[in-house]
Amino acid sequence: MNAWHNLKQIARNNKARLIGTFTLVLAENLLLLTYPVFGGFAINGVLEGNLGKALSYAAVILVIWTVGSVRRAVDTRAFSRIYAEMVVPVILQQRRDGEAVSTISARAALSRELVDFFEMHLPTLVTSLISMVGAVLMLLFIEFWTGLASFFVLLFFMLLIPRYSRVNDRLYFRLNNWLERDVHIIEHSGDRELEQHHQLLAEMRIAISNREAAGYAVIGIALILLFAVSFSVMTLRGNANAGHLYAGVSYLWSFAISIDDAPRLLEEISKIRDIGKRIQVENADAAS
Repeated sequence: MNAWHNLKQIARNNKARLIGTFTLVLAENLLLLTYPVFGGFAINGVLEGNLGKALSYAAVILVIWTVGSVRRAVDTRAFSRIYAEMVVPVILQQRRDGEAVSTISARAALSRELVDFFEMHLPTLVTSLISMVGAVLMLLFIEFWTGLASFFVLLFFMLLIPRYSRVNDRLYFRLNNWLERDVHIIEHSGDRELEQHHQLLAEMRIAISNREAAGYAVIGIALILLFAVSFSVMTLRGNANAGHLYAGVSYLWSFAISIDDAPRLLEEISKIRDIGKRIQVENADAAS
């Protein structure tokens, strides 16, 4: 069993629903990638006294928010049904494997994480990737040196991912081992054992949180340097109009916000990998 098998199986079992939801995710993110350009265009329209150019930004925002609203409504319906159809076969398979009730209960709860990955974390991952890569490409086009600096920041963090993920994998392996014992300990342990169990869970979650905080700090330092370099270049070059500056700064922030999501997304991937070792999602046709 592995996480990628489970995720692929969920995708095969729910092709139509996932194609519908992720088409909307992709459309929303491509629209979001264009908004700084339209924002700069509208700002120049304001400065020129051109009402049509100024109001074009409002039209773009209307389209983006309409697509986003539709996506969120579709997401809830699709993923609630996916989980409802998935969890029963998971429980039945665990019963056939002779697992304890406490383990089955914990794994049924953990299986929700697989659906949450599709509903929340995969769209965030898609958004982050499109925003990071798109921002770098757009910056290379409109502010070459800023775009080049952003590319090297992105490359630096990509090289750190394997080591960071290996430690996360070990932490989630230990955490989920203890979570599987949660019901058994609640039923059969005394006060002292219960206190030790939950203290250990708290310590493991704190360790995971500390790594996330450290990741944010390192990213923050890199982004401070990136913004300093970018604003220095734009200041020393001079002669940029307001719309151009707005677009450049917006793409910088888009890059920064997206790369800031990386520690949390890497944690979710580690969590999904460990769950994949404990739970197997069946083919819908075989289950029926």
